[in-house]
Parts: sequence; structure tokens; C-alpha cells
Amino acid sequence: MSYKELAKNLIDQIPDSKMYYIVAYLQGAAVPEEVPNAETIASIEELESGGGTLFTGSTEALFAELMEG
Repeated sequence: MSYKELAKNLIDQIPDSKMYYIVAYLQGAAVPEEVPNAETIASIEELESGGGTLFTGSTEALFAELMEG
């Protein structure tokens, strides 16, 4: 029996009161994994090689700094 067949058999045994949770989980599992775009990959590589900028202030100060540039 395949995993898909087993899952279908188990679903028949789940009470309706719990189906909401199962459906929500299955919807999340059915979404394909996201692949980062080229800009995100380049940013990750920059950080992993020791580049980038470290900010240690508050969120308010961060946004103020971003608005300056």
C-alpha cells in the first residue's frame, strides 16, 4: 500500500470535528517549496561570506536610517 493510499484510508477514520486541522495541514503540505529569487540568493551569499550590514538599534531607528538613504 502506498503512502497516498494509507493517507486516504486514515482520513476516513478521522472524525468530522478534527477534519479542519487535517485540511489545514494538507493545504500547507501541498504548497510547493518556494525558491528564492536571484537577488535573495545573492544577499544570502553576501551575508555568508561576511558581508552585509549589521544593525543593532531599535526598529524605529532602523526605519529612520532607511528613510535617510
